[in-house]
Amino acid sequence: MEKKTNKWISIRTKPGDYDAIYNRFQQTTCRNLSQYARQVLLNKPVVLKYRNQSADEILSALIGIKNEISAIGNNYNQEVKRLHTLKDSPEMLTWILSNELRHKQLLDFIRDIFFKLEKIHESCMQK
Repeated sequence: MEKKTNKWISIRTKPGDYDAIYNRFQQTTCRNLSQYARQVLLNKPVVLKYRNQSADEILSALIGIKNEISAIGNNYNQEVKRLHTLKDSPEMLTWILSNELRHKQLLDFIRDIFFKLEKIHESCMQK
């Protein structure tokens, strides 16, 4: 078990120096500035965060797709509930005709998903 730290080291810095130190700290996996300072002062390795731009773009696109699919699923569930209330009703034909547009929109959206996934695949294959 690691002993609790109880000795203090205080240093004074210029505002610009503090900002530079804090910015470097934020680029690491250290939980707080004290941990970062201990690592640096004891010449221990500091693990930096690594950002993968293409992975961020892929994740962003997939999150957008997930949200769209979720919205479509919610709308579909509402429409099916509405259909069940129209059993043997003359309104059923009207409902079917009005849902033809939604069906076309769904197919267009699926086509867009396929296109976006193809672009993602191509960009990953180029790297």
